Amino acid sequence: MTASATLRLVPLEPELLPSVLPWFDHPEVQRRLGGRAWPQREFALRTAARDEEFRGARVLRAHSWVALADDGAAVAQIGGDVYDRWTVWDPAAERVTATYEGRAMGAAYVVDPDRWDQGIGSATLRALLGADELADVAQFVLGIEPDNAASLGVARAAGFEPLTEGPDAEGMLYLRRLR
Repeated sequence: MTASATLRLVPLEPELLPSVLPWFDHPEVQRRLGGRAWPQREFALRTAARDEEFRGARVLRAHSWVALADDGAAVAQIGGDVYDRWTVWDPAAERVTATYEGRAMGAAYVVDPDRWDQGIGSATLRALLGADELADVAQFVLGIEPDNAASLGVARAAGFEPLTEGPDAEGMLYLRRLR
């Protein structure tokens, strides 16, 4: 698979878990996202009643997909929450320090470790940007640790640009792509 490849996103369903769960056994994936509970937690978030506030933004809904290659193989998982706007939160002061108007999605993704360095991450992000279910989203935001050069490169390859100049109080860099 190459960086120009297109992928098909399908909703994360229980029958896809056997393909996705082993990815979370990789030490680097565990360090960045945690263990096998992460994809299972997505089911609860996707079906939970929403309309709650999180760090100064209203949570509207959640989505979670598995990216499939042309041969039907699961190659990545991606998802996150859709908010009424994006905010920058200062946890020490417990207040919003910046607001970016327009519906926003905060997303996270994981690529099958056996398929790293094949362009799948950026292809998955491009598929997310084109998802019909997200037609109302004006901005997509990724929080990435500053030492995660691979993920930063994937985001940049998919057209994401820095939203913040440096890490926030929780040590995350934020990159954003506007529709």
